[in-house]
Amino acid sequence: MRLFDLTGKTAIVTGGNGGIGLGMARGLAEAGAKIAVVGRNREKNAAAVAELDALGAKAFAVRADVTAEEEVKAMVEEVVRFGGGIDILVNNAGSSVRKRPEDLSHDEFRWVLETNLDSAFLCSKYCYPHMKRVGAGKVLNNGSMMSLFGSSYASAYGASKGGIMQLTRSQAVAWAPDNIQVNCFLPGWIDTDLTANARRQVEGLHERVLSRTPAGRWGVPADLAGLAVFLASPASDFLTGTAIPIDGGFSVMA
Repeated sequence: MRLFDLTGKTAIVTGGNGGIGLGMARGLAEAGAKIAVVGRNREKNAAAVAELDALGAKAFAVRADVTAEEEVKAMVEEVVRFGGGIDILVNNAGSSVRKRPEDLSHDEFRWVLETNLDSAFLCSKYCYPHMKRVGAGKVLNNGSMMSLFGSSYASAYGASKGGIMQLTRSQAVAWAPDNIQVNCFLPGWIDTDLTANARRQVEGLHERVLSRTPAGRWGVPADLAGLAVFLASPASDFLTGTAIPIDGGFSVMA
């Protein structure tokens, strides 16, 4: 279906070497996009590229710390050299420190914001000129249900993800005249390495998630693939500035 065809497009997926990022990268690759997997871990990057290549995709890895401005600038230029341009940016890199607000150090708070929010700002800023030059682009920002809800152990994470939602809206308004659509997706409880740690650290979390989720299960990274393709494709050309929950109904459960 041409509406969802990404043949000839180049997509950057930060944190694309595992979890939600790799799930979205798979979907984009299967729709025909060339994938630049961006992460700090060279071994995980290589494994992700091998997995995408096995799908018949054209994929390559760029090692970068997306919280460091100079590394982001260099990463973008490398993607342009190898990929021929930048059509799609998935700002997915993220992390968390699960502590009550009074127990967080300032350094921990800043680290979470830099990883989750600053990285999205930097990658978007340096990809924007390349999208503007060709008159089109798609930016997908990874928010969270914590963009909407509060949690006693996620004050830094929630602050970063609330910021992601507002960053999305500002970018969408600013870049709409350039035919660049910017949207935010809000994953619920997805079974990844990050949430596996949460289950170990927060007693009873698994049972509470199942009882609150109408779908009756945790999500898996593959659940994000279809949304990634939709938000990256011509099918979403009149959709911008949105925040779309993908959570099995968690956010609408009374």
